Amino acid sequence: MQIRRTFDLLAKLATTTPQADCLVEKKAGRWEPLSTARVQELSNRVSLALAQLGIGHGDKVAIISANRPEWVIADFGIAQLGAVSVPMYPTITVEDYRHIFQDAGVRVVLVEDKKLLARVQEAVAGLAHGPEYVFTFDEVPGSRCFTELLAAGQAADPAALEPLKAAVQPDDLLTLIYTSGTTGRPKGVMLSHRNILYNCENLTGYLPLPPGQKALSFLPLSHIFERTATYLYLLLGFSIWYAESVERIADNLREVQPQVFTTVPRLLEKIYDKIVAKGKELTGLKKKLFFWALDLGLKYDTQKNQGVLYNAQLALANKLVFSKWREAMGGQVHYIVSGGGALQPRLARVFWAAGIRVMEGYGMTETSPVIAASQPEASGNLIGAVGPAIPGVELKLASDGEILTRSPSVMQGYYNRPDLTAETIDADGWLHTGDIGELVQGRFLKITDRKKEMFKTSNGKYVAPQPLESRISESPLVEQVMVVGEGEKFASALLVPAFTELRAWAKSHNLPTDLSDAALAAHAQVQALYEQLVQQTNAAFAQWEQIKKVALLPTLWSVESGELTPTMKVKRKIIRQNNQQRIEALYR
Repeated sequence: MQIRRTFDLLAKLATTTPQADCLVEKKAGRWEPLSTARVQELSNRVSLALAQLGIGHGDKVAIISANRPEWVIADFGIAQLGAVSVPMYPTITVEDYRHIFQDAGVRVVLVEDKKLLARVQEAVAGLAHGPEYVFTFDEVPGSRCFTELLAAGQAADPAALEPLKAAVQPDDLLTLIYTSGTTGRPKGVMLSHRNILYNCENLTGYLPLPPGQKALSFLPLSHIFERTATYLYLLLGFSIWYAESVERIADNLREVQPQVFTTVPRLLEKIYDKIVAKGKELTGLKKKLFFWALDLGLKYDTQKNQGVLYNAQLALANKLVFSKWREAMGGQVHYIVSGGGALQPRLARVFWAAGIRVMEGYGMTETSPVIAASQPEASGNLIGAVGPAIPGVELKLASDGEILTRSPSVMQGYYNRPDLTAETIDADGWLHTGDIGELVQGRFLKITDRKKEMFKTSNGKYVAPQPLESRISESPLVEQVMVVGEGEKFASALLVPAFTELRAWAKSHNLPTDLSDAALAAHAQVQALYEQLVQQTNAAFAQWEQIKKVALLPTLWSVESGELTPTMKVKRKIIRQNNQQRIEALYR
């Protein structure tokens, strides 16, 4: 059957590849599956119940929750009415909730639990035209529960749903996704059924596995990356297992034994760091073997055959060492899809060497999201680049290097902001991404910086911070870094140490073990360590780009502090404001 709307996926699954474990969640220590038929039934109930509340075509329904089956069931239930889902991060501020409720005109809110319900109640207090109904996925005393919706839908006439579904068209608005925004208020990206499904259909060849595979899901469904991945998994007939939490991912990988999962680079770095930390605990021959294998992996190149000797050594390393890496990740992982930020080349090299194919992708909420992606075969994967444009997507570089793209996956525009839409999408339909890039070998896209993040020093030279930050972040001693220096004589860096690694270093260099993070960061030997690290990085850059001074910060930037977006991107303006005195001290 033809898939024209997202909810057509359920009908296709039910007739072609029905699964007993379509969506799976862990409850009270047990993995509890929902079959394809059950997911379809519950989605229909949501549609019928919302229709009884007067929700119809174009009405907005917010979802505020961590990943769980109810999120997807609600999403399909909303879509079948021609209504519009408005996914929201659980971590955003109450002010942002209030802004989105008002800007989108949200009529119904589906919220996860008691804690988030309290934030929603705070956000809607005093609104003249706030949401009319609020339901919680968990049972919360005094609130209306999602089970109440399901019960109302069960009592309704199922025949009433068919004409509502039939009225939904591919170009109808499916979802309003408010971008987290590193500057200013979040703005609503309008995506249709066609936008997202076109992206999915052109990505099917990137996961060449038969139906029945398992995908582990832990990136937030409120982000377009995991949302589109969910539709893609269902299109391919995969089952989706929801991780208990970020902290439990390692355990869940071993329990679920998935064939694929999506991730952001930072989580992959943490998996890698844990493996290396265990290697450091080994002794004798085992330790030597571990780091011999790691060194081989760091030399891996997808684009080059390094000869009989290297290949033989790598085969041995896979048998003796990397096989244990695969076991630690469940033993079945074929593909890891990385997005949302730059992947360290060393991670790509090592995981490919270990027989786990890491595919890096690039895109935006505004493009549903994938523009370019590394391919599953080695020849289509250039380490350090995000791959060629995916099928059906046009890509070109403007005269200043800005990446432009055009395809049916490009958004309908920004909600209530035709001015911003006109700034972003030109008269010929090219979306201006704001990213600077280059094409390697004529086809592999490499992201070099954000157009708006480049700055000019007082010497008139432009500095692109992202390559510097990416290179510095390769050190396991670095947790976060941001390059500053606009209008100054030279570039400097604000740097947050990786304190676990730093304390191990400090212990081996006989520094006091009772120092606080702030005191440790201020220690003269630690200051010298990071200055040396930055100087080593500088060797790869032109003189005017090089970082001359470093300020070590004792506290991580976070979403809660307002210094990171929910997708973990740095809010440069906020970080500069919060560290203005430190920055000024660098240039005195």
